Amino acid sequence: MNIYACIKQVPDTEASILIKDGRSINEAAIKWIVSPHDEYAIEEALKLKEKIPGSTLTAVCLGPERVQNALRTALAMGADRAVHVESSVALDSQNTARALAQVIRADKEFGVIFMGKQAIDDDAYQLHILLAEELAIPVATNVMAFVFDGGKVRVEREIDEGAREVIEMAVPCVVAAAKGLNTPRYASMMGIMKAKKIEIKKTPLAETGVDEAQNKVRLLKLASPAEKPQGRIIAGEAADAVCELVRLLREEAKVI
Repeated sequence: MNIYACIKQVPDTEASILIKDGRSINEAAIKWIVSPHDEYAIEEALKLKEKIPGSTLTAVCLGPERVQNALRTALAMGADRAVHVESSVALDSQNTARALAQVIRADKEFGVIFMGKQAIDDDAYQLHILLAEELAIPVATNVMAFVFDGGKVRVEREIDEGAREVIEMAVPCVVAAAKGLNTPRYASMMGIMKAKKIEIKKTPLAETGVDEAQNKVRLLKLASPAEKPQGRIIAGEAADAVCELVRLLREEAKVI
């Protein structure tokens, strides 16, 4: 089976994000990582590859030159191939899905496509669904358990109040991984050295038939969230403190 893992490079969760020109972020001091949910996707794709003899895993990432570091991470973990869809422009989720679909569709024998359920930068939570729509294949989101048996995929996905729903899908299909699906492996030193030697295939965005002008969602402005005011401690006996708290909520905060 030709297995795919679609990944995204995002700022580290501990990065300090500074707005530049009101429409972009200052990337100068940012450390870039593979989006955490995508790490679960890569791990599950590797487990499936190991289960099916002769299978291959291809990692795909769209973005500027720097995303090759994310692809090297996937290769170091155990992916066999990597495809960089070269794009220096910002695409909305629909056009990103179209570009990724063009790359995957070129492989007539593609099987299961793994992705994170969402990226931690925009939290859009829709790319996997749009990709499945473009490829006209089934999709399961928020997947917490995965089984491949008898040529079919069976997953468990978390729904309201911790309940789980079981879905069976034919292959090809898209599986959107959630935290708890597995424990992603660390890349070995041998894997890191091997990854450096693997050639990453580059696909210009123009070859996918997608461009920024087709975006339906456009970025108008970026702004940092307002700073939260300092908390206040009300001293005194409990009964007196409660009365003072109620007064402040009514007269100053005006929430009651």
